[in-house]
Amino acid sequence: MPFLMFNVYYRDSPRNYSRKFIIITTAICLFFSMTFGASAVTGYYYDIRYVFLFFGLIFGGLPAGLILLLEFVLYRLYLGGDGMGIAMVIMLIIFPLSLALRRMYLAARQKVPVVLLAGFIFFFVPLLFVYLYNPDPIENNLLFHIFVVPVQNFIGNWLLISLFQKAVKDKELFIEYAQNEKVLVISQVAASLVHEVRNPLTAVKGFLKLIRESSLERDKVNRYIDICVSEMERTEYILSEYLSISKPLTDHQESTDLSNLLKITVEVMRPYANMNNVALEGQIPEGQIWILANPEKIKQILMNMIKNAIEACYDSTEGRVTLELGAVGGEAVLTIEDNGIGMTKDQIEKLGSVFFSTKARGTGLGLTFSYQAIQAIGGTVSLKSVHRGGTRFTITLPLHERAEAK
Repeated sequence: MPFLMFNVYYRDSPRNYSRKFIIITTAICLFFSMTFGASAVTGYYYDIRYVFLFFGLIFGGLPAGLILLLEFVLYRLYLGGDGMGIAMVIMLIIFPLSLALRRMYLAARQKVPVVLLAGFIFFFVPLLFVYLYNPDPIENNLLFHIFVVPVQNFIGNWLLISLFQKAVKDKELFIEYAQNEKVLVISQVAASLVHEVRNPLTAVKGFLKLIRESSLERDKVNRYIDICVSEMERTEYILSEYLSISKPLTDHQESTDLSNLLKITVEVMRPYANMNNVALEGQIPEGQIWILANPEKIKQILMNMIKNAIEACYDSTEGRVTLELGAVGGEAVLTIEDNGIGMTKDQIEKLGSVFFSTKARGTGLGLTFSYQAIQAIGGTVSLKSVHRGGTRFTITLPLHERAEAK
């Protein structure tokens, strides 16, 4: 359950698991484990409580372990039975051992031997104490105690911790590459912005020199000042929108005007298109198109898709990227079309997979992130592409009625 819940809950999240997640999921699993534990003799319950305790200590730390210990004590007192006393004694021994095993696990380069050792302790110590306390249940149900109990703890401990650790490492790797991909996009766009900002600054510098060095009429001076102010405002707008796009991603969703976000992103990406000799055209409605989404994620998606389309036109003499946004049947429909190099059928099938990219130095994380983020808010992505004939992406997102301002 912790492994499955992690993959469901954090699948589209830009962050890894939290201590709160570990405590909640492990506490639920501990409760179910103790409720539906296997028993060959009334009053003696065998389950994987120690596995969840160890798991909570490894991934949630000592606070998680203490909460699980308290849960165990209270619930075991409630269950009662002849084995309640020996269960408490076993836990008093297992808990310190689990703390020691946790330290060994965190310090070890090879984790599997520590996990297997923990699984062995989790079934051997309880069986030993039960046998010393009352050997009859074990001797009368020998097959159960030498097969079922070891399998539950030994294999269960290895499976849970190994699978969860693998999922956590994969998530860390994905987050790291996704962050690097975003930094790469932002840095490349920043390089184009340098050229875009330099032009108005050069114009402002020239007009200011004219004003200072010439005896001009008041009307001309005012006109030159107006031009300078206009150029500076345009520069300020481009830089402010660039900064808003480069902000860290969050999970917050809100009513978002897709039309406005697309206009902003087009303005930020236009210098990058100009630097690559690609015409960037946008057919964006004047009205507002509302969706429920994270605006920072949507900006990042648009930047990824537009940047890919621009770079696909590297081999075209008259490269062109066309954006078209509209609302059809309760959905916002955005198409991004280029007349670039296109893709083969095999490339189309692999597109969106982690670490697959049509670019020589690409990681594929930009499109992977975009696909997952779009699907997370109920959207879809489809594409048509012809090798050497261009590509057309179609993104659909459910419309959202914006709540009236209070």
